[in-house]
Amino acid sequence: MGWAEYITRRDPLAGGFLMICAPSGATRAHQPQTRSERPKNERSLHDKDMTSGNPLRLIIGFAIPMFLGMLFQQFYSMVDTVVVGKFLGVGPLAGVGATSSLNFMVIGFCTGVCNGFAIPVAQMFGAKRDSELRKYVANSTWLCIFFSVVLTTLVVGFCRPILTLMNTPEDIFEYAYLYIVIIFLGIPFTFLYNILAALIRSLGDSRTPVVFLGVASLINIVLDIVFVIVLHMGVEGPAIATVISQGLSGAICLWYMKRKFEILRISREEWKLRGTYIKTLCYMGIPMGLQYSVTAIGTLVIQAAVNGFGSLTVAGVTAAQRINSFISCPVESIGATMAPYSGQNMGAGKLDRVGKGLRDASILGFAVSAVLFVIVLLTGKQLSLIFLDTADDRVIAYSYQFLVTTAAGYFLLTLVNAVRFTIQGMGFSVFAITSGVLEMIARTLAGLVLVPLIGYTGICLAHPLAWIFADSFLIPAFFYCKKKVQRLYD
Repeated sequence: MGWAEYITRRDPLAGGFLMICAPSGATRAHQPQTRSERPKNERSLHDKDMTSGNPLRLIIGFAIPMFLGMLFQQFYSMVDTVVVGKFLGVGPLAGVGATSSLNFMVIGFCTGVCNGFAIPVAQMFGAKRDSELRKYVANSTWLCIFFSVVLTTLVVGFCRPILTLMNTPEDIFEYAYLYIVIIFLGIPFTFLYNILAALIRSLGDSRTPVVFLGVASLINIVLDIVFVIVLHMGVEGPAIATVISQGLSGAICLWYMKRKFEILRISREEWKLRGTYIKTLCYMGIPMGLQYSVTAIGTLVIQAAVNGFGSLTVAGVTAAQRINSFISCPVESIGATMAPYSGQNMGAGKLDRVGKGLRDASILGFAVSAVLFVIVLLTGKQLSLIFLDTADDRVIAYSYQFLVTTAAGYFLLTLVNAVRFTIQGMGFSVFAITSGVLEMIARTLAGLVLVPLIGYTGICLAHPLAWIFADSFLIPAFFYCKKKVQRLYD
């Protein structure tokens, strides 16, 4: 009896809360052939098995391409911010920055959903059940189309009222609206790239999407310069450039995947909508998406508090947030690696490797966090000047304080990401919502309690406080999940 089948029969939560198995209706007769029985070309060198070998070496090898991919993704926002700040001024920069939390909430949901959809694919890959893997891929495609249409319609329609509720200053309101509404119109492209990249990573290939993101980032830079400097467009120029670049990276990724991945060549029968698969995918994807969105609600409260301090503070925090998003990529990539790693090993029934991988990833993340903090401490002010065309000491001071305080908590962020993604890869996706709720509560408390008490420092403490709240839940949650799965072996 295979691992997935064993869990299906033993765990009453299978197909519901604990999603680490195939649909309960699957039988041995309907399962794909073993690896030795499959066509030799069905699994190629493009597919990386993470169920054997040194965990730390695998994690580092997988995390480095993901890190580079995250850097390229941050280039989209960073280049927009630099061009707006340097060539359009503090007002447009503040307008773009005032949308960052809303952007994170919506785009983060898209990213989280796609990453969640890829977890059953990673588990089926680890279990060597390729036909079911392709059915999950097909059904995740239909779901992405649905979510992209519905989400785009909703957020574009309600964008202006949301910005009003966020207390966006009048002098930057139109800048904020014009920029973010164009970004939201590109949500289908966001889904396109993220689902394809997530699926490819679930098969162990974290390098290929990086190449396409690199090309797209270069195009984004060129388009930013052309739209703003040559064509004299406002904040809409960088937004359009970002959407075009995102769409291009997704299109190239699709082309490559069709040509190179034999295992993902889906038959007409496998393309059919299946309720059981849809249910499983939603149970994995929606909690991960909501985790990002719920987390972002607290960030919206913080953004509203920042907006209340005026345009100079918004500009300083905007620059700091862009730098933070860029510098924290190594920590984020180490954590994100744990979803496909733990998913594959759970599918293969190797729970012991999950724990070893989490330990190694955490130690690696702590070391990286220390280095990053020193870099921020020594160069934070100089980094802020990259995004600002003003020598106002107040703006620089706001940016530096936010950066240093946030970077001091990177070791907490390491645990948040590593443990959260490990739990999600194990199949306990719903726990992501709980940790997200705790982060939301922490940031809300910072915005509503700390800011009135200690002013701007309360804003700077929001992220570390949120990570403390999340870790206080996630660490014991991992041991709970491990114990629950371990019973399936007994």
